[in-house]
Amino acid sequence: MRLITSIFMARKKKPLPILEHVTITDFAAEGKSLARVNDMVVFVPWAVPGDVVDLQVRRKKHSFMEAEVVRYHEYSKVRTQPFCQHFGVCGGCKWQQLPYDAQLKMKQQQVEDQLTRIGKVQLPEFRPILGSVKIQEYRNKLDFGCANKRWLTSEEIADDTIQKNTPAIGFHITGAFDKILPIEKCWLMDDLHNQLRNAVRDYAVEHQLSFFDLRQQVGLLRDMIIRNSNSGEWMVIMQFHFDETGGEQEAMGLLQFLGDKFPQISSLLYVDNQKCNDTIGDQDIKVFKGKDHIIETMEDLQFKVGPKSFYQTNTEQAYHLYSVAREFAQLTGDEMVYDLYTGTGTIANFVARKARQVVGIEYVPEAIEDAKVNSQLNGIENTLFYAGDMKDILTDEFISRHGRPDVIITDPPRAGMHPDVVRTILNAAPQRIVYVSCNPATQARDLQALDGDYRVAEVQPVDMFPHTPHVENVVQLIRRD
Repeated sequence: MRLITSIFMARKKKPLPILEHVTITDFAAEGKSLARVNDMVVFVPWAVPGDVVDLQVRRKKHSFMEAEVVRYHEYSKVRTQPFCQHFGVCGGCKWQQLPYDAQLKMKQQQVEDQLTRIGKVQLPEFRPILGSVKIQEYRNKLDFGCANKRWLTSEEIADDTIQKNTPAIGFHITGAFDKILPIEKCWLMDDLHNQLRNAVRDYAVEHQLSFFDLRQQVGLLRDMIIRNSNSGEWMVIMQFHFDETGGEQEAMGLLQFLGDKFPQISSLLYVDNQKCNDTIGDQDIKVFKGKDHIIETMEDLQFKVGPKSFYQTNTEQAYHLYSVAREFAQLTGDEMVYDLYTGTGTIANFVARKARQVVGIEYVPEAIEDAKVNSQLNGIENTLFYAGDMKDILTDEFISRHGRPDVIITDPPRAGMHPDVVRTILNAAPQRIVYVSCNPATQARDLQALDGDYRVAEVQPVDMFPHTPHVENVVQLIRRD
């Protein structure tokens, strides 16, 4: 018995320490800050360089620790007061405690560091980052989950006056896949979206509609997607889960209530999702009221945006992003342009009138259909669009069939470009490449792969997401002589 007890005691983990009077010194990845304690790096969320804090270590490795602030002794002089009541809990806007000019400075530094450290290629002087036109209510799309159990903060758990197992509509909490943080007011989108979401919540509670239980896979209300456009249109997609006992009648009642109360909704849609996850790309979406799309405008162009369409979520800033891409393409009207990862063809159609021909390639078939419609909608006849995996579509044979591109514009997902795609681009040998990226780290990796044949001529960071650490970056590459 003594031997068993001693083995058990040996396996018991030591309590992680509290680090006192630590000065936060710099920013790190994913919106965290860092400090150094005894030559070890400590990553800390929500803190700002200049804060003096006590830290509770949550995770300890050989070369770094992760910790959270348990006490502030001194606040940084660069801090500002967050404007959202959910800041620090919802996890969406990690930099609200930073003035916007300080955010831009950090994003500029992030792009320069990653392209220099990871890319290891010769770089020109970077252009100053383009800040967002709006820093509140700048998004055109938000997705809210529904759950039968709300997320509770530690203070709420300790408060006996708060009812614990109540339903919620809001944002998913990292690390708690089955619970939702109820959102009363979010500042990311026009305030009408708050009225829409809270009206659904109040109606559901009043009429005793069931909220989804992710563990048990039961419950009617599952998800709510809200989109708007700069043409003034609104789309609402209600995601339901009809079970054996029905629920469709209750769902139709909720949709009728929404349609009657909010005449601003021009596209009211719904889906019955029986899958284990909330993605709707493979679902049959039905129209309850209005159209199956909304219209975005950019310059004199119109773009059809459906429930499954990808469109840049910061509409006004997307125009500046695409304007930079068009500038870097240096089109004269005679060029063959390939637009890789074209989405709904926004960039392709945006540059088409300055090109001889534009060929767009995208993985999602529905997006390609939207791209074709967008060309027709705008009377653009010099575009061709193809759906499929980029590395399978963009081949040497494809290029020989459609013609060698003079310019390639590429806007890949966060993972960057597949090595096969990079090789095909090199074989195609365009005169210019315009690389639009939402992840400068993978962009830097791809720049290194292209460096033998191309030099980086221009770098333009663009902020699409104020109060977050995310940053877009546009690079112009010129073929070496």
